[in-house]
Order: sequence, then C-alpha cells, then structure tokens
Amino acid sequence: MDTINILHLALRADWADAQPAGEYRISTLGRTLKEEGFIHCSRDLDQLHGVYAAFYSHLTEPLLILDIDPTGLDIRLENGFPHLYGPLPTTSVTATRPYA
Repeated sequence: MDTINILHLALRADWADAQPAGEYRISTLGRTLKEEGFIHCSRDLDQLHGVYAAFYSHLTEPLLILDIDPTGLDIRLENGFPHLYGPLPTTSVTATRPYA
C-alpha cells in the first residue's frame, strides 16, 4: 500500500484549519480523529464517490479530495477501506483538488 496514493474527502474549511498546526485530525464528516480513532480514507476515486454519496451529498460547503502519500503512515486496510491511525501530516498530502 505504500507505493500508491490514498484519498480522503475533506471540507475545505477543515483542511484550511489544519494548515497552521501542520496536521489534519478530522476522521469523517462531523467526527474527529479522537472520536473515531482513525481517519477514513479511500483507495480510489470509485470508492471516494461512494463515500460522497453516502455521507456528503447533502452538503453545500466546498469539498476537497486530498491525495495522501502513505509512506511512513500507519495505514491499515479494514473492510476494504484504508484507515489512517494517527493524525495526517499536511506534508503527506501531495495534492488537493475540488470535489466536483
């Protein structure tokens, strides 16, 4: 798993809030890393679109796709989804783009 990027769907405001601290600590919509125990991720765009349809489609706030380099991160594949145990260093995000 450490040779490909994984993805995370984030509110643009949450990603902006993470910049000064140097790490992102949101697990999923309305839940923090501390509350959930890990950060939910997706292995590809198809899986990410399913997450959007299930949890985010009602939102009007801008969303971003975070491309994450998993090198050195504690990522575990569970129930078909990659989960990041621990905060996401902003330096591990190789690209961001709007979710459209």
